[in-house]
Amino acid sequence: MKNSLNWFEIPVADFDRAHRFYSIIYAHQLPIQESDGYRMAMFQDTMEQEGVGGAIVAGAGQIPGPAGAKVYLNLGDNLDEILARVEPAGGKIVIPATKMPEYGSYAVFEDTEGNHVGVHTYN
Repeated sequence: MKNSLNWFEIPVADFDRAHRFYSIIYAHQLPIQESDGYRMAMFQDTMEQEGVGGAIVAGAGQIPGPAGAKVYLNLGDNLDEILARVEPAGGKIVIPATKMPEYGSYAVFEDTEGNHVGVHTYN
């Protein structure tokens, strides 16, 4: 088994606002896809890429908030640079960059929809 997780979805209420936010955080436009009444912006362009795929998703049953499962995104090694984009994009820092002995560093932010999302690096 390569990964114990192969896909994740971050629920959003205002798709355009969330798409803008995550495109700023990722520093590139996330590709949009629509299917069966759902709008998605993909974190990876295709499922064939290595690693875990995921998307922000708007549609029936997609309820954002801080109480859901916490996803940790891989946005690169410089957490300070990543976190510097959060507040200007409309989010909030929940936990600033924090070092963990032997496990790297992590931080948690609240996106424009109220989801708490983590970022992690082994550096």
